[in-house]
Amino acid sequence: MATMHDNNETVAWPKRAVVTAGMPYGNKPLHFGHIAGVFVPADCFARFLRDRIGAENVRFISGTDCFGSPINEGYRKLVEAGQFDGTIEDYVLRNHNRQKDTLDSYGISLDIYEGSNIGHSGEVHQLISEAFIKKLHENGWLQKRATLQFYDPEAGTFLNGRQVQGHCPVQGCKSEHAYADECDLGHSYAPEDLIAPKSSLTGVTPEMRPVENWYFDLPAFNAFLKKHVEALEADPEVRPIVPQTIKEFLAPPVVYIKNELYDQYLEIADKLAHHQYHEAEKGKQSFEIEFDTIDDRDAARDVLAAAGIRFRTGKALVPFRITGNIEWGVKAPVIDGLEGLTVWCWPESLWAPMSFTMAVNDKMGLPRGSWRDFWCSEDAQVYQFIGQDNLYFYGVAQPALIEALRPGDILAPGETDTPLRQTSLIANHHILLGNKKASSSGSVKPPTADELLEHYTVEQLRAHFLALGLDQKSVGFKPKPFDPDEAKRNDPRVADPVLKEGTLLTNVFNRLARSCFYEAQKNFEGWMPLGEVSLEVRERAHTCMNEYDKTMHKAELHTVMSIMDTFIRWANKYWTDNIRTAEKEGDEQLRRQVLVDCFYLLRVSTLLMHPVVPKGCEKIADYLSFEFDDFFSWNFDFEGMDELCHGAELEDGRHRIRELPPRFDFFSKHPSQFK
Repeated sequence: MATMHDNNETVAWPKRAVVTAGMPYGNKPLHFGHIAGVFVPADCFARFLRDRIGAENVRFISGTDCFGSPINEGYRKLVEAGQFDGTIEDYVLRNHNRQKDTLDSYGISLDIYEGSNIGHSGEVHQLISEAFIKKLHENGWLQKRATLQFYDPEAGTFLNGRQVQGHCPVQGCKSEHAYADECDLGHSYAPEDLIAPKSSLTGVTPEMRPVENWYFDLPAFNAFLKKHVEALEADPEVRPIVPQTIKEFLAPPVVYIKNELYDQYLEIADKLAHHQYHEAEKGKQSFEIEFDTIDDRDAARDVLAAAGIRFRTGKALVPFRITGNIEWGVKAPVIDGLEGLTVWCWPESLWAPMSFTMAVNDKMGLPRGSWRDFWCSEDAQVYQFIGQDNLYFYGVAQPALIEALRPGDILAPGETDTPLRQTSLIANHHILLGNKKASSSGSVKPPTADELLEHYTVEQLRAHFLALGLDQKSVGFKPKPFDPDEAKRNDPRVADPVLKEGTLLTNVFNRLARSCFYEAQKNFEGWMPLGEVSLEVRERAHTCMNEYDKTMHKAELHTVMSIMDTFIRWANKYWTDNIRTAEKEGDEQLRRQVLVDCFYLLRVSTLLMHPVVPKGCEKIADYLSFEFDDFFSWNFDFEGMDELCHGAELEDGRHRIRELPPRFDFFSKHPSQFK
């Protein structure tokens, strides 16, 4: 393990790591929420790990989610409107290429960005999906279930998930953007429970017709998940939103009925499976009936519906759908004669990161089973950056699916029999546009990630996104050029909140770097003097590095930004105060010591800011004339600059740096900000 010591405390890092950044749907470009809420935090963490444990030991992976009803529906609408005439594969690939261009624009340093149906990843993903499903079946965790699916009698077709919209039936949820079996807030339910469903094809109320599909027996993992969530709650580095959300789905199967329907309930109560009646709590409008199993609750729905009793269901573990009946999807294996099915997009997206890891290792020429060095070894860890809306899938379904595989289960040739390990979930809260939730499918249309680059530099945005504190709560993103209040938008006296962190870069960090270079050029003939760093400076740097290291271990990136704001400002003040004294007193020895100290402070600042704003930091390293692999590495004692230099330089007491042009900026403002 790589360690960093702080008195008696030790931070241990894995030898190998995978960082995931979710999978954007292949039906649209990336809006700012994708970038700010997932990709920039994941990229910052992945870049840090490369510096910390070595780039060869890190896989940063993502890809386009090529399947799913939002893609089918988006494609259908464009074709019907005459705005697209290619195949659905063409449609997905076009959106994928746009997404990739945007990610490249933001400096998102993915080791692979293909997709569940794109490139080598798509080929591997088909094979792994088949193997995963077969293993679940062999281990006894799949159930063939005849369920009801929406059918549009006017269009004469079964409807996919996004072609049906109604109100979420889960008690307490107010979403009016609920689809066939999940709402836009992440709640899952049986299709027949959807309130007021309408077909997006014709607007009619769809019928329910039976179909057969495979379901994962998620309710059987209730006891495992309870122990799992206890362990998460006991871990101080796990964000509270993770166990809180998981626990919501571990409640007993409950049905909520309005108080005024109590008498009607009594008339049919004896027709229901064994259940417990719970009187409505004070101020509540519904009472509860609690069942022993999810099947008993589901059977009660038919009885209640036949009696004309309206109800809502509570969150609970329900069988997790594995396959579906739409043509566009990963092909499901034929099991027990059930054929012609595709895999529902959510389960296959949960094991897609494994497929991507296999694919990138294949491209690196590594053995096929080497992906298990990252997913199974005890000295490895998988960090998954996700939005809170997806915690049901990553926090409930995924751990159970991993637990369902036996240690000896093999998913690909050339593997060992070590079991999959549970992943670390790093869940962010919502990023709002102003004070409202922004969704490309909602009423508040967010700016695309590309549109933001017309007003800000990438590094200004990266620094601001990381400082927002989405790990703590939902936070508003308030870019001044997109303020709905035109008066504020055009008032030069109104500050732009997005530029707060950018000022640290363009003013303070720039000033520290330029001061060191220009002083070396003016008084040291373009050489960086070498020597022992002052004790005060070295101790301050070591304290900062240890605090930074421990904070990164918790992935509290907004705190990392606060740590660096304090440290860079202190370093800049140290320069200003001490060089002023040296010049005032004409003390050349002090001048030299100040430069020794401040080049060292610049080195530490640049290393620690590298994950945040890589481009500008790499410019600094380049002008310092150090190899990036050495400069951006934690494998040093950080006692001074000498440890980066070769023997002749040490003997000479100086290191040659590149000449910095006048008024040079390592971190620039956006052209639109010069007014």
